Amino acid sequence: MYKDLDPLLHSQLRLAIISLLMVHEEVDFNQIKDITNATSGNISVQIKKLQDAGYIDVIKSFKNNYQNTSLRITNKGIKAFEDYVENLKQYIKPAK
Repeated sequence: MYKDLDPLLHSQLRLAIISLLMVHEEVDFNQIKDITNATSGNISVQIKKLQDAGYIDVIKSFKNNYQNTSLRITNKGIKAFEDYVENLKQYIKPAK
């Protein structure tokens, strides 16, 4: 029996953000924008959804007198990503 894929992570942009955070301890907003080519507004909406789910922490600070937004993945986010990948494998290589 197939397990459902987490609909929160099944979005391309949210999956890209979580994937970046699985590799990097902290990623800032501009890095996400550069890597994904998404609009600032879309990134902000997706960050809020991930934050509301408890998958990421959002850190607001100032860098060179400009507001800086950075993200870090939480333990809940790591678990959700790992589960998503494992569940996805069922569809790629189903059990016999």
